[in-house]
Amino acid sequence: MSEKEIKDQELENQNAESSSDNLGSSEEHHDEEIAEHKEEDLVAKWEEEATLAKDKHLRLVAEFENFKKRTLKERIDLINTAGAEVITEMLPVLDDLERALKTMEESESTDKENLQGVKLIYNKLKSKLENKGLKPMDSMGKEFDDEHMDAITQIPVEKKKQKNKVMDVVEKGYFLNGKVIRHAKVVVGA
Repeated sequence: MSEKEIKDQELENQNAESSSDNLGSSEEHHDEEIAEHKEEDLVAKWEEEATLAKDKHLRLVAEFENFKKRTLKERIDLINTAGAEVITEMLPVLDDLERALKTMEESESTDKENLQGVKLIYNKLKSKLENKGLKPMDSMGKEFDDEHMDAITQIPVEKKKQKNKVMDVVEKGYFLNGKVIRHAKVVVGA
């Protein structure tokens, strides 16, 4: 072989070696990029799962807080109206005592001790019911309110300012802890 052929052969070998080195380093670089992408994908997946778990946790905490508030409100309402049925059943007794007192006060033959005894019983019952949240409606002379009153009848009135006003209360209305438990039965001016 000639010197030129030997140099060409050496040059080819060097080129082949350098191209083989470049190819090996390129494969290593490619493998590193794939590994980095896998790590980035894994980190992104974990961050997304953490975000979803945090969101789910916050929603559960908020839902639990709403449940506690709703339960507390229901419990307070139950306590406030627990005796409503019993108190509603006692209202006719209160009405009867009021009528008896009115009749006894108007009668001349009533014994004063009996009148005082009935007043004592009436006041005691009334105060016990008021302690439980019972409050009578003040309807007389007020503007008719269909949310709190039932109009039994209407009577003609002479003055315009008496129209749609309560002229007489046939049966008192009552509130129990701010809620109507019995509507007032009234006569309204027309």
